[in-house]
Amino acid sequence: MERMMKLKNITLSADEELIKTARRIAESQHTTLNALFREWLGQYRARDQAGASYARLMDQLSYANAGKHFSREELNER
Repeated sequence: MERMMKLKNITLSADEELIKTARRIAESQHTTLNALFREWLGQYRARDQAGASYARLMDQLSYANAGKHFSREELNER
């Protein structure tokens, strides 16, 4: 079943020249500034979720203990 996307409008403020330049770039990529922002917002959320997943993994592995701190030389021994 396809999930219907519920869109919400937001208002952003930015330098006028920055917006003009960004719109030209978006147009050259055959897209819109709005579409690029939605893509960025999704990536921003994914990055946060990846960080949270990493933190949960580290919590799960916190029981692991090497028993001491190793020096750089000890870590590089073969």
